[in-house]
Amino acid sequence: MIDDPAAAGSTLDPMRARLLAELAEPASATMLAARVGLARQKINYHLRELERHGLIELVEERRKGNVTERLVRATARSYVISPAVLPAMAPDPGRSANRLSARWLLALAARLVRDVGVLIAGADKASKQVATFGLDAQVRFASPADRAAFTGELAGAVAALVSRYHDENAPDGRDHRVVLALHPTVAADD
Repeated sequence: MIDDPAAAGSTLDPMRARLLAELAEPASATMLAARVGLARQKINYHLRELERHGLIELVEERRKGNVTERLVRATARSYVISPAVLPAMAPDPGRSANRLSARWLLALAARLVRDVGVLIAGADKASKQVATFGLDAQVRFASPADRAAFTGELAGAVAALVSRYHDENAPDGRDHRVVLALHPTVAADD
């Protein structure tokens, strides 16, 4: 999770994004230069920027004659830029009253990304795992009326489960957020 604006800006450069993808496996500037067709000195410039923001890390240094070759790799397999990078512009579910709008759903998704990113960072520091659950399904509705009936039943079922298991006074309890979303499927070429 990238939550620093400068680090986020660094990843938006197309060459740096490509280098991060290439660095799923350790490589040196010389190796990367051959892969991407850019001079080693320019690759080194980009690598220094990525390293400065903690997006890559040193794996090994090798002496080759008078030169020290540095092998680096990406610090993660993938990156997500947190909505917290632009807090004044981040979508906020509290600013939208229309729970059926796509903007409200986007605000929920942004909060989910931000919150889970914070949880992952904390768990990594504590060398623990985060207890989560995700559900992904696809349904094809015959009509808008069927979609409305489905969402009504789903909301009722979730409300019943929440009311059955929520214990406001549990001394060792921990609050959890439940987020359900329903949106049209995006075609692969959209």
